[in-house]
Amino acid sequence: MHINKLKAIEASIKAGEAIMNIYKQDFAVEYKEDNSPLTLADQEANKVIMSYLETTSIPIISEENKAIDYSKRKSWKTCWIVDPLDGTKEFVKKNGEFTVNIALIDDQKSIFGVIYVPAQRILYVGDVETQTSYKVEVPQGEFNVDTLLKKANPLKPSQSSNPIRVVGSRSHMNQDTLDYVEELKDTHHKSVDIVSKGSSLKFCLVAEGEADVYPRYAPTMEWDTAAGQAICKAVGLQVISLDTNEEMLYNRENLLNGYFHVKTTL
Repeated sequence: MHINKLKAIEASIKAGEAIMNIYKQDFAVEYKEDNSPLTLADQEANKVIMSYLETTSIPIISEENKAIDYSKRKSWKTCWIVDPLDGTKEFVKKNGEFTVNIALIDDQKSIFGVIYVPAQRILYVGDVETQTSYKVEVPQGEFNVDTLLKKANPLKPSQSSNPIRVVGSRSHMNQDTLDYVEELKDTHHKSVDIVSKGSSLKFCLVAEGEADVYPRYAPTMEWDTAAGQAICKAVGLQVISLDTNEEMLYNRENLLNGYFHVKTTL
């Protein structure tokens, strides 16, 4: 595997260690201007990731870095997109459903993604170039990333299921999502089960065949979705922007995503 991809994997695991060091303590929670939570774990994880990715000479977009104006970003052919701690609300609740997200973008398309789940020590990797995605449990202590990846299990999405398993929230299903669920029932003449999960793990559920579709009718940012999109795309899934009805693109002028669907052929 290319050295830059290996660095991204190692960065995610080391960032996860920094996150867990804080997770085990009592920690303060601040709030950003948009009322989203921010903890020391977000900031410490970002420092770790930057120390790895800055050596690649590829520019970086991170949720925790100062925003870079599009007049500068628009000339980037490749870039990293990073969420050092996706699911800070889940982190604060201490339910374990938070992740480290790192994606490599080329010509606005997500071509490589890493999602690490620090509380479970589970690593997901997707490489669109080789059309492979896999997951592996990360051991405690020192290890070699190449050796670790040889133990990984390939991901395989579901071909069909009855009931159709839809990724969503059990407690906060908005009307657009409810309408989509009814449309699925009418179109496929099957019942629907709702599968709930925090952070970018929603993408992983579909990629590993634990769910069939992830309809997103709520705001997300590019760093919430870029890594998950690569993991899904590498196993043949589609992540479709409902604004364009085409593959969702990255390093856009506005980093706020529109609504999208992640799905198999159903």
